[in-house]
This record gives sequence, C-alpha cells and structure tokens, in this order.
Amino acid sequence: MTGAGPRRCYRYYDLVMAAFVAVLLCSNLIGPAKVVDVGGFVFGAGNLFFPLSYIFGDILTEVYGYARSRKVIWAGFGAMVFATLMTQVVLALPAEQTEFQQRLGPALEMVFGGTWRVVAGSILAFWAGEFANSYVLAKMKVWTEGRYLWTRTIGSTAVGQAVDSLVFYPVAFLGVWSSETLWTVVLTNYLVKVGWEALNTPVTYAIVGFLKRAENEDYYDRDTSFTPFSLRD
Repeated sequence: MTGAGPRRCYRYYDLVMAAFVAVLLCSNLIGPAKVVDVGGFVFGAGNLFFPLSYIFGDILTEVYGYARSRKVIWAGFGAMVFATLMTQVVLALPAEQTEFQQRLGPALEMVFGGTWRVVAGSILAFWAGEFANSYVLAKMKVWTEGRYLWTRTIGSTAVGQAVDSLVFYPVAFLGVWSSETLWTVVLTNYLVKVGWEALNTPVTYAIVGFLKRAENEDYYDRDTSFTPFSLRD
C-alpha cells in the first residue's frame, strides 16, 4: 500500500504501541539505575532493553508507515514527560515520619531523582533518535522497493542510535565527565545498542512477517509528509 488512503482499523497496532511505550518507560526508569560488568565490558543495564524500543519502531514503520509510527513516538514522548513530572512530584511530597519512609526516601532520590540535564537529555535524545530511525527506515524501504529488510532495520537503527547517543550524553554529562570518558561511553553504548538490534534481526523478521499477513498491510511512504510535528495519518 502507498500514499494516503481510507482510514483503517488495525488488529495489533494498539498492542504494538502499548508494548513500545512500556519498554520505553521501563528501560528509562529501571535500567539506568544499574551499571553491569560482563567480563570487563561495562555498560548500563538499560542498554539491554532500550534498543527494543527501536525494534518496535522499525516494526511500526515497516508495517504501518511513518505517519502511524509518528503517533507512537509522540505517545512515548508524552509518557516520558508525564513519568518525569510524576517522579518529581512524588519525590517532592513530604514523607511520613516513619523509620521505613526515612530509609526509603534517599533510595528513591538516588534512583529516580536524576539531574535536570539527565532528564532533559533522555527525553530529547529519545525524540530525535526515534524520528531519525523511522525516517531512515521509511526512505530506505522505498529506495529498496521493500527488499532487504535487514539493511533498513540495522541501517535505520545505526542512524537513530547515533543521534540518540550524540544528543543524550553531551546534554547530560558534558563538563561533568572528562572528554575521554564521555566519548568512550558514547561509543561503547552505541555499539551495544546497534549490536543488540542486529542480533534481534530474526525476531524482527518474524514479527514483521506476522503483522503484514495479519493486518494485510505493507505500507510504502511514497507520498508521506515527514514532518515530526503532526499527528495526521
């Protein structure tokens, strides 16, 4: 299918959107709290799960098209903003004066407090990276005439994760970390995320194939407006 057409209702679109937002929130709220060391290779635990949002982004754009993927990205953006505001309100509320709450408060502050730079960097990086990912995949699908799915899932993720990393780490840590540490972390985490996407290529193929058959949809963005600032199909 290509271009604008009659509005359709899809069987699994809402479920994929819900899964995308759930992975996004969990990887941003839970994942960053722990740094793991696997055989001397150190990275944030969230990096094992955050790339799944890019896999969902690839699936959405590949099957349903850029415009419908754009709605999901904005849904994720709104969820992140709300989660951030809710976190700050909860942390700011006065705690009950019990021993448990007194011990819990510092732990919550440590895990969920985050500086404004980290929070802003995370939200901006997600927004820019996901739109870059979706745009590149949609364009590559037209260029390849729908062939070689692996080239556009990995290629779009390589671009999207590069944008994500180049926005997040400088916004969050430039001037806090040394330049050497900053760019080492950027490169290491970038390789982990893109490598994880590549390893999941068979899973992406299976889900995309299933959804295309179940939805009877295989959208090509030949006449799509690629502005991110719209919610129109």
